[in-house]
Amino acid sequence: MADAVMQPSDLRVALFSGNYNYTRDGANQALNLLVGHLLRQGVTVRVYSPTIDPPAFPPTGDLVSVPAIPMPGGRAEYRLGRYLPAATRTDLEAFAPNIVHVSAPEFLNHGAVTWARRHRVPVVASFHTRFETYFRYYKIGFIEPLIKAIMTRFYNRVGLVMPPSPSMGATMREWGVTTPMTLWSRGIDHDRFRPDRRSPDWRRSLGIADDEVAIGFLGRLVKEKGLDVFADVLAELRRRGVRHKALVIGKGPAEAWFAEAAPGAVFAGFQSGDALGRAVASMDIFFNPSITETFGNVTTEAMAAGVPVVAARATGAVDLVEDGVTGYLVSPRDIAGYADAIARIAGDPVLRTNMGHAGHAAAAGYKWDTANQAVLDAYLKLQAEKLRTATR
Repeated sequence: MADAVMQPSDLRVALFSGNYNYTRDGANQALNLLVGHLLRQGVTVRVYSPTIDPPAFPPTGDLVSVPAIPMPGGRAEYRLGRYLPAATRTDLEAFAPNIVHVSAPEFLNHGAVTWARRHRVPVVASFHTRFETYFRYYKIGFIEPLIKAIMTRFYNRVGLVMPPSPSMGATMREWGVTTPMTLWSRGIDHDRFRPDRRSPDWRRSLGIADDEVAIGFLGRLVKEKGLDVFADVLAELRRRGVRHKALVIGKGPAEAWFAEAAPGAVFAGFQSGDALGRAVASMDIFFNPSITETFGNVTTEAMAAGVPVVAARATGAVDLVEDGVTGYLVSPRDIAGYADAIARIAGDPVLRTNMGHAGHAAAAGYKWDTANQAVLDAYLKLQAEKLRTATR
Protein backbone atom coordinates (compact mmCIF):
# COMPACT_ATOMS: atom_id res chain seq x y z
CA MET A 1 0.00 0.00 0.00
CA ALA A 2 2.79 2.38 0.97
CA ASP A 3 4.52 1.69 -2.36
CA ALA A 4 1.43 2.92 -4.24
CA VAL A 5 1.15 6.11 -2.16
CA MET A 6 4.73 7.30 -2.56
CA GLN A 7 5.25 9.35 -5.74
CA PRO A 8 8.31 11.19 -7.12
CA SER A 9 6.64 14.50 -6.25
CA ASP A 10 6.63 13.42 -2.59
CA LEU A 11 10.42 13.27 -2.52
CA ARG A 12 12.67 16.02 -1.16
CA VAL A 13 16.27 15.05 -1.91
CA ALA A 14 19.33 16.72 -0.39
CA LEU A 15 22.30 15.83 -2.60
CA PHE A 16 25.80 16.37 -1.22
CA SER A 17 28.81 16.64 -3.53
CA GLY A 18 32.46 17.51 -3.08
CA ASN A 19 32.50 19.08 -6.57
CA TYR A 20 29.15 19.66 -8.24
CA ASN A 21 30.22 22.08 -10.95
CA TYR A 22 33.41 24.04 -10.19
CA THR A 23 35.78 21.62 -11.99
CA ARG A 24 34.38 19.42 -14.73
CA ASP A 25 34.81 15.68 -14.22
CA GLY A 26 32.93 12.47 -14.87
CA ALA A 27 31.43 12.33 -11.39
CA ASN A 28 29.75 15.71 -11.50
CA GLN A 29 28.58 15.19 -15.07
CA ALA A 30 26.69 12.13 -13.82
CA LEU A 31 25.32 14.00 -10.79
CA ASN A 32 24.05 16.93 -12.87
CA LEU A 33 22.36 14.56 -15.31
CA LEU A 34 20.77 12.74 -12.37
CA VAL A 35 19.40 15.98 -10.91
CA GLY A 36 17.99 16.93 -14.31
CA HIS A 37 16.18 13.60 -14.51
CA LEU A 38 14.83 13.93 -10.97
CA LEU A 39 13.53 17.45 -11.61
CA ARG A 40 11.77 16.31 -14.78
CA GLN A 41 10.02 13.61 -12.76
CA GLY A 42 8.75 16.10 -10.21
CA VAL A 43 11.28 15.50 -7.41
CA THR A 44 12.35 18.47 -5.30
CA VAL A 45 16.16 18.57 -5.10
CA ARG A 46 18.63 20.79 -3.26
CA VAL A 47 22.36 20.38 -3.85
CA TYR A 48 25.08 21.19 -1.31
CA SER A 49 28.67 21.58 -2.54
CA PRO A 50 31.72 23.83 -2.41
CA THR A 51 31.71 26.37 -5.25
CA ILE A 52 34.01 28.81 -7.00
CA ASP A 53 33.36 31.86 -9.16
CA PRO A 54 33.23 31.36 -12.05
CA PRO A 55 32.40 27.63 -12.09
CA ALA A 56 33.32 25.28 -14.91
CA PHE A 57 29.66 25.10 -15.99
CA PRO A 58 26.23 26.21 -14.69
CA PRO A 59 24.69 23.86 -12.11
CA THR A 60 21.55 21.85 -12.73
CA GLY A 61 19.02 22.62 -9.99
CA ASP A 62 19.31 24.64 -6.77
CA LEU A 63 22.89 24.75 -5.50
CA VAL A 64 23.84 25.85 -1.99
CA SER A 65 27.47 26.91 -1.61
CA VAL A 66 29.32 25.26 1.27
CA PRO A 67 32.46 26.85 2.81
CA ALA A 68 35.63 25.07 1.70
CA ILE A 69 39.41 25.30 1.52
CA PRO A 70 41.75 24.33 -1.35
CA MET A 71 42.51 20.62 -1.34
CA PRO A 72 45.95 20.01 0.21
CA GLY A 73 48.63 17.92 -1.48
CA GLY A 74 49.09 19.99 -4.63
CA ARG A 75 45.51 19.58 -5.90
CA ALA A 76 44.21 23.10 -5.26
CA GLU A 77 41.84 22.88 -8.25
CA TYR A 78 39.61 20.87 -5.89
CA ARG A 79 37.93 22.17 -2.75
CA LEU A 80 37.54 20.43 0.61
CA GLY A 81 34.22 21.20 2.28
CA ARG A 82 33.82 21.51 6.03
CA TYR A 83 32.05 18.84 8.12
CA LEU A 84 28.58 20.43 8.19
CA PRO A 85 28.83 24.19 8.83
CA ALA A 86 26.12 25.84 10.93
CA ALA A 87 24.70 27.83 8.01
CA THR A 88 24.57 24.67 5.86
CA ARG A 89 22.86 22.75 8.66
CA THR A 90 20.29 25.52 9.10
CA ASP A 91 19.52 25.51 5.37
CA LEU A 92 19.29 21.71 5.36
CA GLU A 93 16.87 21.65 8.28
CA ALA A 94 14.70 24.29 6.63
CA PHE A 95 14.66 22.25 3.42
CA ALA A 96 13.61 19.17 5.44
CA PRO A 97 14.67 16.40 3.05
CA ASN A 98 13.20 12.93 3.23
CA ILE A 99 16.17 11.47 1.29
CA VAL A 100 19.83 12.37 1.71
CA HIS A 101 22.15 11.38 -1.14
CA VAL A 102 25.90 11.54 -0.50
CA SER A 103 28.41 11.15 -3.32
CA ALA A 104 31.91 11.34 -1.79
CA PRO A 105 33.45 10.10 1.47
CA GLU A 106 34.79 13.50 2.57
CA PHE A 107 34.04 15.79 5.52
CA LEU A 108 30.87 17.46 4.21
CA ASN A 109 29.33 14.14 3.22
CA HIS A 110 30.31 12.53 6.54
CA GLY A 111 28.49 15.37 8.30
CA ALA A 112 25.45 14.85 6.09
CA VAL A 113 25.33 11.14 6.98
CA THR A 114 25.52 11.91 10.70
CA TRP A 115 22.75 14.51 10.38
CA ALA A 116 20.53 12.12 8.42
CA ARG A 117 21.01 9.26 10.88
CA ARG A 118 20.19 11.58 13.77
CA HIS A 119 16.98 12.71 12.01
CA ARG A 120 16.12 9.22 10.73
CA VAL A 121 16.27 10.25 7.09
CA PRO A 122 17.22 7.43 4.67
CA VAL A 123 20.67 7.83 3.12
CA VAL A 124 21.78 6.73 -0.35
CA ALA A 125 25.48 6.80 -1.19
CA SER A 126 26.68 6.68 -4.78
CA PHE A 127 30.26 5.69 -5.58
CA HIS A 128 32.16 7.67 -8.21
CA THR A 129 35.90 7.68 -7.57
CA ARG A 130 38.47 5.21 -6.27
CA PHE A 131 40.13 7.77 -4.00
CA GLU A 132 42.10 5.05 -2.23
CA THR A 133 44.20 4.51 -5.38
CA TYR A 134 45.17 8.15 -5.82
CA PHE A 135 47.86 8.24 -3.17
CA ARG A 136 50.15 5.77 -4.92
CA TYR A 137 50.56 8.34 -7.73
CA TYR A 138 51.83 10.96 -5.28
CA LYS A 139 54.35 8.74 -3.48
CA ILE A 140 52.25 8.24 -0.32
CA GLY A 141 50.71 4.90 -1.20
CA PHE A 142 51.42 3.60 2.31
CA ILE A 143 48.24 5.33 3.55
CA GLU A 144 46.01 3.41 1.11
CA PRO A 145 44.87 0.84 3.76
CA LEU A 146 43.82 3.70 6.05
CA ILE A 147 41.82 5.36 3.27
CA LYS A 148 40.10 2.06 2.49
CA ALA A 149 39.16 1.70 6.16
CA ILE A 150 37.72 5.23 6.25
CA MET A 151 35.75 4.63 3.06
CA THR A 152 34.45 1.28 4.32
CA ARG A 153 33.18 2.88 7.52
CA PHE A 154 31.52 5.67 5.54
CA TYR A 155 29.62 3.29 3.26
CA ASN A 156 28.62 1.07 6.17
CA ARG A 157 26.83 4.02 7.82
CA VAL A 158 24.28 4.53 5.01
CA GLY A 159 21.10 2.68 4.04
CA LEU A 160 21.94 1.88 0.44
CA VAL A 161 25.11 2.01 -1.66
CA MET A 162 24.88 2.48 -5.44
CA PRO A 163 28.14 1.50 -7.17
CA PRO A 164 28.21 2.06 -10.95
CA SER A 165 29.44 -1.39 -11.94
CA PRO A 166 29.38 -4.97 -10.65
CA SER A 167 33.17 -5.04 -10.33
CA MET A 168 33.14 -1.94 -8.13
CA GLY A 169 30.45 -3.46 -5.94
CA ALA A 170 32.51 -6.64 -5.57
CA THR A 171 35.58 -4.58 -4.63
CA MET A 172 33.62 -2.78 -1.93
CA ARG A 173 32.43 -6.12 -0.55
CA GLU A 174 36.08 -7.23 -0.39
CA TRP A 175 36.86 -4.14 1.70
CA GLY A 176 34.14 -5.12 4.17
CA VAL A 177 31.17 -2.98 3.05
CA THR A 178 28.05 -4.88 4.15
CA THR A 179 25.38 -2.28 3.30
CA PRO A 180 22.73 -3.35 0.74
CA MET A 181 23.73 -2.43 -2.81
CA THR A 182 22.05 -1.79 -6.13
CA LEU A 183 23.64 -0.50 -9.33
CA TRP A 184 23.51 3.03 -10.66
CA SER A 185 25.00 2.47 -14.09
CA ARG A 186 25.80 5.24 -16.56
CA GLY A 187 24.51 6.33 -19.94
CA ILE A 188 25.81 7.75 -23.20
CA ASP A 189 24.71 10.63 -25.39
CA HIS A 190 24.22 8.46 -28.46
CA ASP A 191 23.70 11.44 -30.74
CA ARG A 192 27.09 12.88 -29.75
CA PHE A 193 29.12 9.67 -29.68
CA ARG A 194 28.67 7.78 -32.93
CA PRO A 195 30.96 6.52 -35.72
CA ASP A 196 29.80 8.94 -38.42
CA ARG A 197 31.23 11.90 -36.50
CA ARG A 198 34.73 10.81 -37.51
CA SER A 199 36.50 13.62 -39.39
CA PRO A 200 39.58 12.93 -41.53
CA ASP A 201 39.87 16.68 -42.17
CA TRP A 202 40.02 17.43 -38.45
CA ARG A 203 42.67 14.75 -37.97
CA ARG A 204 44.73 16.22 -40.79
CA SER A 205 44.42 19.70 -39.31
CA LEU A 206 46.17 18.32 -36.20
CA GLY A 207 48.97 16.79 -38.24
CA ILE A 208 47.71 13.19 -38.07
CA ALA A 209 48.34 11.46 -41.39
CA ASP A 210 45.67 9.23 -42.89
CA ASP A 211 47.91 6.19 -42.54
CA GLU A 212 48.82 6.94 -38.91
CA VAL A 213 46.91 5.11 -36.17
CA ALA A 214 45.60 7.65 -33.68
CA ILE A 215 45.86 6.32 -30.13
CA GLY A 216 43.47 8.37 -28.05
CA PHE A 217 43.42 9.58 -24.47
CA LEU A 218 40.30 11.29 -23.11
CA GLY A 219 40.01 12.76 -19.63
CA ARG A 220 41.47 15.16 -17.11
CA LEU A 221 45.23 15.30 -17.33
CA VAL A 222 46.05 14.12 -13.83
CA LYS A 223 48.57 11.45 -12.93
CA GLU A 224 46.01 9.13 -11.37
CA LYS A 225 44.54 8.55 -14.84
CA GLY A 226 47.60 6.42 -15.63
CA LEU A 227 49.51 9.02 -17.64
CA ASP A 228 52.83 7.44 -16.69
CA VAL A 229 51.76 4.09 -18.12
CA PHE A 230 50.37 5.77 -21.24
CA ALA A 231 53.69 7.53 -21.86
CA ASP A 232 55.71 4.35 -21.25
CA VAL A 233 53.54 2.42 -23.72
CA LEU A 234 54.01 5.12 -26.38
CA ALA A 235 57.77 4.84 -25.87
CA GLU A 236 57.57 1.05 -26.29
CA LEU A 237 55.55 1.45 -29.51
CA ARG A 238 58.19 3.85 -30.85
CA ARG A 239 60.90 1.36 -29.92
CA ARG A 240 59.06 -1.34 -31.89
CA GLY A 241 58.54 0.93 -34.90
CA VAL A 242 54.73 0.89 -34.71
CA ARG A 243 53.49 3.84 -36.75
CA HIS A 244 51.10 5.89 -34.60
CA LYS A 245 50.20 9.30 -33.25
CA ALA A 246 48.90 9.94 -29.73
CA LEU A 247 45.78 12.13 -29.68
CA VAL A 248 45.17 13.67 -26.25
CA ILE A 249 41.78 15.20 -25.45
CA GLY A 250 41.55 17.08 -22.17
CA LYS A 251 43.21 19.57 -19.87
CA GLY A 252 44.59 19.34 -16.37
CA PRO A 253 47.46 20.12 -14.00
CA ALA A 254 49.69 17.33 -15.35
CA GLU A 255 49.55 18.54 -18.95
CA ALA A 256 53.09 19.94 -19.05
CA TRP A 257 54.48 16.80 -17.44
CA PHE A 258 52.59 14.59 -19.90
CA ALA A 259 53.67 16.63 -22.93
CA GLU A 260 57.30 16.12 -21.93
CA ALA A 261 56.78 12.41 -21.22
CA ALA A 262 54.95 11.81 -24.51
CA PRO A 263 56.96 13.65 -27.19
CA GLY A 264 55.14 13.94 -30.50
CA ALA A 265 51.68 13.59 -29.01
CA VAL A 266 48.97 15.90 -30.32
CA PHE A 267 47.23 17.86 -27.58
CA ALA A 268 43.80 18.94 -28.83
CA GLY A 269 42.78 20.48 -25.49
CA PHE A 270 39.38 20.42 -23.85
CA GLN A 271 36.53 19.48 -26.19
CA SER A 272 32.80 19.52 -25.53
CA GLY A 273 29.50 18.96 -27.30
CA ASP A 274 29.65 17.79 -30.90
CA ALA A 275 33.36 18.69 -31.05
CA LEU A 276 34.00 16.07 -28.38
CA GLY A 277 32.03 13.51 -30.36
CA ARG A 278 34.13 14.33 -33.43
CA ALA A 279 37.36 13.99 -31.44
CA VAL A 280 36.47 10.57 -30.02
CA ALA A 281 35.20 9.18 -33.34
CA SER A 282 38.42 10.37 -34.99
CA MET A 283 40.53 8.07 -32.81
CA ASP A 284 41.57 4.65 -34.13
CA ILE A 285 42.22 3.07 -30.73
CA PHE A 286 41.14 4.32 -27.32
CA PHE A 287 43.73 3.59 -24.63
CA ASN A 288 42.63 3.79 -20.99
CA PRO A 289 45.26 2.51 -18.54
CA SER A 290 43.56 4.08 -15.50
CA ILE A 291 42.88 1.87 -12.48
CA THR A 292 40.93 4.61 -10.67
CA GLU A 293 37.71 4.23 -12.68
CA THR A 294 34.57 2.95 -11.02
CA PHE A 295 32.68 2.72 -14.31
CA GLY A 296 34.53 4.39 -17.17
CA ASN A 297 32.21 6.75 -19.03
CA VAL A 298 34.99 7.54 -21.50
CA THR A 299 35.29 3.86 -22.35
CA THR A 300 31.61 3.52 -23.27
CA GLU A 301 31.77 6.79 -25.22
CA ALA A 302 34.65 5.44 -27.31
CA MET A 303 32.78 2.18 -27.88
CA ALA A 304 29.66 4.09 -28.96
CA ALA A 305 31.82 5.98 -31.46
CA GLY A 306 33.01 2.69 -32.94
CA VAL A 307 36.54 2.85 -31.50
CA PRO A 308 38.28 -0.32 -30.20
CA VAL A 309 39.41 -0.06 -26.56
CA VAL A 310 42.60 -1.16 -24.84
CA ALA A 311 42.14 -0.80 -21.09
CA ALA A 312 43.50 -1.85 -17.75
CA ARG A 313 41.97 -5.02 -16.37
CA ALA A 314 40.46 -3.12 -13.46
CA THR A 315 37.12 -2.01 -12.03
CA GLY A 316 34.80 -0.57 -14.61
CA ALA A 317 36.61 -1.71 -17.73
CA VAL A 318 36.16 -5.41 -16.91
CA ASP A 319 32.38 -4.87 -17.03
CA LEU A 320 32.47 -2.93 -20.29
CA VAL A 321 35.16 -4.36 -22.58
CA GLU A 322 34.73 -7.88 -23.95
CA ASP A 323 38.31 -9.04 -24.26
CA GLY A 324 39.16 -9.93 -27.84
CA VAL A 325 35.80 -8.71 -29.15
CA THR A 326 35.43 -4.98 -28.43
CA GLY A 327 39.08 -4.50 -27.48
CA TYR A 328 41.64 -5.91 -25.07
CA LEU A 329 42.06 -5.93 -21.29
CA VAL A 330 45.63 -5.90 -19.98
CA SER A 331 47.15 -6.22 -16.51
CA PRO A 332 47.35 -2.66 -15.13
CA ARG A 333 51.10 -1.98 -15.41
CA ASP A 334 52.06 -4.46 -18.13
CA ILE A 335 53.74 -2.10 -20.61
CA ALA A 336 54.65 -4.85 -23.06
CA GLY A 337 51.13 -6.28 -22.83
CA TYR A 338 49.55 -2.93 -23.67
CA ALA A 339 51.96 -2.44 -26.55
CA ASP A 340 51.17 -5.95 -27.86
CA ALA A 341 47.42 -5.22 -27.79
CA ILE A 342 47.71 -1.82 -29.44
CA ALA A 343 50.14 -3.10 -32.09
CA ARG A 344 47.79 -6.00 -32.89
CA ILE A 345 44.85 -3.64 -33.49
CA ALA A 346 46.99 -1.06 -35.29
CA GLY A 347 48.37 -3.64 -37.68
CA ASP A 348 45.05 -5.26 -38.61
CA PRO A 349 42.48 -2.86 -40.15
CA VAL A 350 39.87 -5.62 -40.39
CA LEU A 351 40.23 -6.44 -36.69
CA ARG A 352 40.04 -2.74 -35.89
CA THR A 353 36.82 -2.36 -37.89
CA ASN A 354 35.23 -5.48 -36.41
CA MET A 355 36.07 -4.43 -32.85
CA GLY A 356 34.66 -0.97 -33.52
CA HIS A 357 31.39 -2.41 -34.81
CA ALA A 358 31.14 -4.77 -31.82
CA GLY A 359 31.80 -1.95 -29.37
CA HIS A 360 29.20 0.28 -30.99
CA ALA A 361 26.60 -2.48 -30.67
CA ALA A 362 27.54 -3.24 -27.06
CA ALA A 363 27.28 0.42 -26.06
CA ALA A 364 23.75 0.80 -27.42
CA GLY A 365 22.18 -0.36 -24.16
CA TYR A 366 23.67 2.42 -22.01
CA LYS A 367 21.03 5.13 -21.69
CA TRP A 368 20.99 7.96 -19.15
CA ASP A 369 17.23 7.91 -18.55
CA THR A 370 17.34 4.20 -17.73
CA ALA A 371 20.36 4.60 -15.45
CA ASN A 372 18.97 7.61 -13.59
CA GLN A 373 15.53 6.08 -13.18
CA ALA A 374 17.23 3.33 -11.15
CA VAL A 375 18.28 5.98 -8.62
CA LEU A 376 14.77 7.43 -8.40
CA ASP A 377 13.35 3.92 -7.97
CA ALA A 378 15.84 3.34 -5.13
CA TYR A 379 14.71 6.56 -3.40
CA LEU A 380 11.06 5.49 -3.67
CA LYS A 381 11.83 2.02 -2.35
CA LEU A 382 13.65 3.43 0.70
CA GLN A 383 10.74 5.76 1.43
CA ALA A 384 8.24 2.92 1.05
CA GLU A 385 10.27 0.80 3.48
CA LYS A 386 10.37 3.67 5.96
CA LEU A 387 6.60 4.10 5.74
CA ARG A 388 6.02 0.37 6.24
CA THR A 389 8.26 0.41 9.29
CA ALA A 390 6.46 3.44 10.72
CA THR A 391 3.03 1.79 10.41
CA ARG A 392 3.98 -1.47 12.12
